[in-house]
Amino acid sequence: MTTEHTPPAAGSTTPSTATAADTAQATTGAKPFMRTIKSFVKRAGRTTTGQAKAFEELGPQFLLPYQASAINLVAVFARPTGANGQNDAQAPSRHPVVLEIGFGMGEATAHIAGVLPDTHFLCCEVHEPGVGALLKRIGEQGLTNIRICAHDAVEVIDHMLPLQSLDGVHIFFPDPWHKTKHNKRRLIQSPLVAKLAQRLKVGGYLHCATDWQPYAEQILEVLSAEPRLKNRALATNRELNGYAPKPHYRPLTKFENRGLKLGHGVWDVVFERV
Repeated sequence: MTTEHTPPAAGSTTPSTATAADTAQATTGAKPFMRTIKSFVKRAGRTTTGQAKAFEELGPQFLLPYQASAINLVAVFARPTGANGQNDAQAPSRHPVVLEIGFGMGEATAHIAGVLPDTHFLCCEVHEPGVGALLKRIGEQGLTNIRICAHDAVEVIDHMLPLQSLDGVHIFFPDPWHKTKHNKRRLIQSPLVAKLAQRLKVGGYLHCATDWQPYAEQILEVLSAEPRLKNRALATNRELNGYAPKPHYRPLTKFENRGLKLGHGVWDVVFERV
């Protein structure tokens, strides 16, 4: 998750149309213009012995190297050989694919992957101890439906993810940047949301969660302004003022439980691609 205050990894109305930058890069191979969006802030951290062992033993299978070209998400999650003797990469995928931007130490990510075993999770995180921690959880819990790209999520979105390739996006507890002068550093801004909306399939969802009310209000405002998205909560429970009930798959983390005991709120925002 875009970290419980630990660092994360981080157009057109027609479904098949990219932004001008996306189209230019796809058709000409030109290097994209410099962006101001960044999905993460690097901070120091120490990788434990167990995490280092997980990197060595599980990294080759579960770490996905960054590349500056679109990936085949079926192939990314494929086993070498399917049950019928075919390479799974050549078979159509029956599994939804969810992008997670920033997962902290991977506690919630591993829980959700266990709750939703038929969903494939592509998770971006640049914090090395967090990547090692999730790899360790993958081994301990026998998870097979996670792939980790230890790279800036914005570049992953721009270059690796085709349009309408995702069934969902999770962004949990991104850094709130409490000071007003730092609000511009927040991850959830209109340019990123537009990129994500373009890569969601129709009916796919974007789920954000935060424990900082001013950020929750900004998230709600930014997502409401994106024409490709609609608020699921407004269709199911208008009494929540646009916020969603906590979906069953998202666990209460230790950090969140501690905040709730102190009287802190948590806000979930879930929008759908139209």
